[in-house]
Amino acid sequence: MWTLAGRALAPWAAGAARLLPPCSRHVAALEPGATRRPFSTAELKEKPDMSRFPAEDIRNFSIIAHVDHGKSTLADRLLELTGTIDKTKKNQQVLDKLQVERERGITVKAQTATLFYSFKGKQYLLNLIDTPGHVDFSYEVSRSLSACQGVLLVVDANEIDLKNADPERVEKQIEKVFDIPSDECIKISAKLGTNVDSVLQAVIERIPPPKVHRENPLRALVFDSTFDQYRGVIANIALFDGVVSKGDKIVSAHTKKTYEVNEVGILNPNEQPTHKLYAGQVGFLIAGMKDVTEAQIGDTLYLHNHPVEPLPGFKSAKPMVFAGVYPVDQSEYNNLKSAIEKLTLNDSSVTVHRDSSLALGAGWRLGFLGLLHMEVFNQRLEQEYNASVILTTPTVPYKAVLSSAKLIKEYKEKEITIINPAQFPDKSKVTEYLEPVVLGTVVTPTEYTGKIMALCQARRATQENMIFIDENRVMLKYLFPLNEIVVDFYDSLKSLSSGYASFDYEDAGYQTAELIKMDILLNGNIVEELVTVVHKEKAYTVGKTICERLKDSLPRQLFEIVIQAAVGSKVIARETVKAYRKNVLAKCYGGDITRKMKLLKRQAEGKKKLRKIGNIEIPKDTFIKVLKTQPNK
Repeated sequence: MWTLAGRALAPWAAGAARLLPPCSRHVAALEPGATRRPFSTAELKEKPDMSRFPAEDIRNFSIIAHVDHGKSTLADRLLELTGTIDKTKKNQQVLDKLQVERERGITVKAQTATLFYSFKGKQYLLNLIDTPGHVDFSYEVSRSLSACQGVLLVVDANEIDLKNADPERVEKQIEKVFDIPSDECIKISAKLGTNVDSVLQAVIERIPPPKVHRENPLRALVFDSTFDQYRGVIANIALFDGVVSKGDKIVSAHTKKTYEVNEVGILNPNEQPTHKLYAGQVGFLIAGMKDVTEAQIGDTLYLHNHPVEPLPGFKSAKPMVFAGVYPVDQSEYNNLKSAIEKLTLNDSSVTVHRDSSLALGAGWRLGFLGLLHMEVFNQRLEQEYNASVILTTPTVPYKAVLSSAKLIKEYKEKEITIINPAQFPDKSKVTEYLEPVVLGTVVTPTEYTGKIMALCQARRATQENMIFIDENRVMLKYLFPLNEIVVDFYDSLKSLSSGYASFDYEDAGYQTAELIKMDILLNGNIVEELVTVVHKEKAYTVGKTICERLKDSLPRQLFEIVIQAAVGSKVIARETVKAYRKNVLAKCYGGDITRKMKLLKRQAEGKKKLRKIGNIEIPKDTFIKVLKTQPNK
């Protein structure tokens, strides 16, 4: 059995086998001496008695895998097998409830579902947490694991139902890389439902029950939360000790505030109220928390007058990308503020700092775990809260070591962190600049190795290691400057490898770099929102790219727009957006040439004057477009 962070894992890989008939609908575990029978439909519509599930008959597990490896598809089959949902062809991404998840085909928010399953004449309570697979949402995964005693590791063997599938080769790779015995892998097809019932049986046999004590005072961990405008905060909790029921007075270990429990229940997968929740179980709790700051992820809840030792919380998520967010209309500032507050409750990995811009007004600088995370957050603001926002060019947090005692006294520290490129200090004020670096791992088929190595070198990466997993697959480890991979590296990697390469990274601190601030000017005026920090060697390439993309993105005006990229007072790239031009010679049907020249001169003077006073409208998606998918040079 493979173990990770003290938790047993139930490893398995995609492969082929036969499908056994599904189990009875909604069956549950009973206390010793009680009559064993499945839950009836009427009982489920009312409030199921959760005391019928002793801790030894509970299994809490997650599904983890790389992006696009079929986690949500597997979750759909597990829900069908246990009778949690009816089996229909419409069951696709059942646990992916957000509009953005269905549109993009990815899991963004971890979702919980309680399953009732019968195995060898005994009923079990299974709590499934479906987690995201993209590296940007690793914080969601870490929170989910805190409520679990094991996981299902999904490894893509290229669909066992296809001719080119090779599950045996994948088994050998798993055994070599993770030291997981190949005979512990379960070959399934979640798409067709083939052998999925063996997964549930393995969950019961391999994953241990939670080690809890129901006789102790309540101790519950808040591992996730959502906000409902009518009921307030809905907290997802995992009970480690005790019991909680409606009417109990509970206390938050973080805020020390006292609340009365209004409702408890399980997610089946929709909310199903119950009389009580017991230690070892996972469910939801509503206790009249109205303010978004009251439900802290990682908080411990306990009974009033029965204080307990708080459970270990979560390490705060470290933002890797920063971007400015501003309302399109400043009159919508308060509405956008409320929307951001509510959404950050549902996604606590986002950091928020107030910011302002001469061009865009008051707003915020938000920190995200990656570019996809930023795009999803922006999409959720628009879809769930009807907010129209301007999102500025993303940047990473740089550091600068100040050179003089006067500056150190002014900033109150020798090493400052810069999250807004417009505030990047001049070289005369600092001893050195530092940029964040990450240790990236690329796993790819060997035929794409050369192209991928060239891509990594073009992104200023330093090779750390190269391991041949087998004759067909290689694992590359590179030290990347974060700025080089955060915008479009993943897309470029997938394109070069026909979608077969995978990429993951972890924080590796900071390193010294020759950085410069590059200004973008429109008709001589600096656009603060487009200021960017680049490596000295790539200044010309990046500047030229931004100018070209701005030229394609900016709508033509009645006057000419000059786009320039400048480092200090030196212009390093230039593009021009030609003006719309009225045919002022249309009325001339002959006559002296001086008449035509006079009309053209008057038009040119008007254009020159208009250029000075003209207001250049910048589309709100321009800030992302200018840096997305840069050429791999």
